[in-house]
Amino acid sequence: MAKMYYEKDCDLSYLNGKKIAIIGYGSQGHAHALNLKDSGCEVCVGLRQGSKNWAQAEKAGLQVMTIPEAAQWGDIVMMLINDEVQADVYKKDIAPYMTEGKALAFAHGFNIRYQQIVPPAGVDVFMAAPKGPGHTVRSTYVNGKGVPCLVAVEQNATGNAYKIALAYIAGIGGARAGVMETTFHDETETDLFGEQCVLCGGVVDLMRCGFETLVEAGYEPENAYFECIHEMKLIIDLINKGGVAAMNYSISDTAEYGEYVSGPRVLPYEETKKNMKAVLSDIQDGTFAGKWIAENKNGRTFFNSKRAQLKKHQMEIVGEELRKNMIWGGDKDLDTASN
Repeated sequence: MAKMYYEKDCDLSYLNGKKIAIIGYGSQGHAHALNLKDSGCEVCVGLRQGSKNWAQAEKAGLQVMTIPEAAQWGDIVMMLINDEVQADVYKKDIAPYMTEGKALAFAHGFNIRYQQIVPPAGVDVFMAAPKGPGHTVRSTYVNGKGVPCLVAVEQNATGNAYKIALAYIAGIGGARAGVMETTFHDETETDLFGEQCVLCGGVVDLMRCGFETLVEAGYEPENAYFECIHEMKLIIDLINKGGVAAMNYSISDTAEYGEYVSGPRVLPYEETKKNMKAVLSDIQDGTFAGKWIAENKNGRTFFNSKRAQLKKHQMEIVGEELRKNMIWGGDKDLDTASN
C-alpha cells in the first residue's frame, strides 16, 4: 500500500521564514501562488520581463519579479512553467542562484526523470504534484477543500525535505484531500501514461470517434455532442464520487448492460492493452521524451498542426455554440470548471 499523509501529518511551520518563488503564472502557477499566499506564506511570482501575466499577478496582490530575481530571492523555487522550457530557463536564470540549503521543487518529474535538469548536490529537490488542473486546485481551495497530491523527494540535502514538501502541499490545500508518497520516476511515467492512454489521448479520441460516427450516420451534430461529449462530465463526476459501481447504480440497467456488451467491442481488451503497453514502453525508455524535446527544438510543426486541426473540428464548433446557451451562459472561467 502506498503511504498516505493528511493535514494532521503536515506542519505548515516548516515554511515559516521561508520565501517561496513560484516560477510561472499559468494554470498551476496562479493556483499555487494564491493558495500559499492565502495560507499565510511569503510568496513571489517569477516571470520573464514583459510577460502578459505580470499585471494579472500583481492585480491578484502578488509580488512579481523577473525569474533570476525570484530565484535569488526564494528559499524554495517551484518550477511551474511548461515542461519543454524548464531546462533552458533553469540553466540560464535559476541554476546560478541554487545555493546550498535551498529547495528546488516541481509539480511534475519530467525534467528530473529524463535528466534535463540536474540540480546541485546541496539543495533539496522535492515534488508537490496536485492530481488535477491548477484551476481546480484553486477553486477547491477557495471552497475549503483540496485536490489530492503526490509527494516525492529526489534529494534530501537538508534532512527536512519531506517535512518542507508536506508543508508546501498543506499550503496549497492538498493535505485536505490526501497526499500519496511516490518517486519522481514513478510519478513521471504514470502521469505521462495516464494522460496519453486515458485522460487526454484516450478520452478525446473516444469522444471524437463517437461524435463523428453519429454525425456520419445522419444524426444532428448537437445531439451527437450531448450524447458523446457533454455527458462525459456527468459520468465522470459519478465515478469520482463513488466509483464505477456508483455510476452504474445511477444509470439505467439498459445503459449498464450496454456497458458490458459494447465496451469490449469498442476497445478490444487484448489489443487495447497491447497498444497501451507499447505507449508505456516508449515512456519508460525515453522514446516519448526524446520526441517531445525534438518537437520543441524543431518548431513544433506537428504539435501546431494538430492543435489547428482540432480547433476546426465540428465537435469543437458545435460545442462552443451549445455552451453559449446553457445555464452558465458562455462562462469560460476555468477556475469554476469543476463546480
